[in-house]
Amino acid sequence: MLALKMVMALAMVAVVSGGMAAPTAARAPGSAASVNAVVNGVSLSPAELSALARRGIVVRPGSYWYDARCGAWGYLGRGAAGVLPAGLPVRGRMWRGISGGRSGVVVNGRELTSGEVRELARLGSVRRGRYWLDARGDFGRERGPRLGNLVAAARAGRSSVYHRGAYTGVGAGASGGTGYVMGDGWSVTYGP
Repeated sequence: MLALKMVMALAMVAVVSGGMAAPTAARAPGSAASVNAVVNGVSLSPAELSALARRGIVVRPGSYWYDARCGAWGYLGRGAAGVLPAGLPVRGRMWRGISGGRSGVVVNGRELTSGEVRELARLGSVRRGRYWLDARGDFGRERGPRLGNLVAAARAGRSSVYHRGAYTGVGAGASGGTGYVMGDGWSVTYGP
C-alpha cells in the first residue's frame, strides 16, 4: 500500500493525483511571516512562507523534509507523511538520512524507512539501490532510464484503497478511477 499510501497521502514514492495533502497544509489562521518552520535543514523565510501561502499551503511550526522532485514530505526523522506539489520554492536540500531510514533503498537522495520499503514491496520486489522518482510516479535507477510507474502499479494491484496518516490525520482513498484526499474541515476529490 506504500505506493498508494505514498502515492496518495502518505508520500515518498509516488504521486497519484498531483498530491493535495500537506504536512503543513492546515487552514489555520495566522501570519505566514511569524511561523518558525524548517524544511530540509533551512528555516523558511517570510518570502518562502508567503509564496507557499499563495499556493494554498499554510505552514505550521515544525521541522520537515521535502522532496522537490516528487513532492513527498515528512517530519524530520520520520518517513513520508504526505504529498505536495513538486517543485515548491524552498531553499533547503534533502540528505540521505533526513527521514531516519536505514533500508539501503534511496529515492531522490533520501533513504527510505523500513516501513516505507515494506509498503512499497506490496507492489513488487524492492531492491537496495539508488532511484529517482518524479511527480507523475515514474521511477528508475539513479541516472538511468524510466523503469516503470508506481501509480500504474498501484492501480493495477488494487481496485479500492483507503489510508489515513497517523501523524497528520489526513486521509485519502481511491476506487474505480475516482479518489479523494481529506483532512479536518477540508476535502478534495478527483476523477471522472
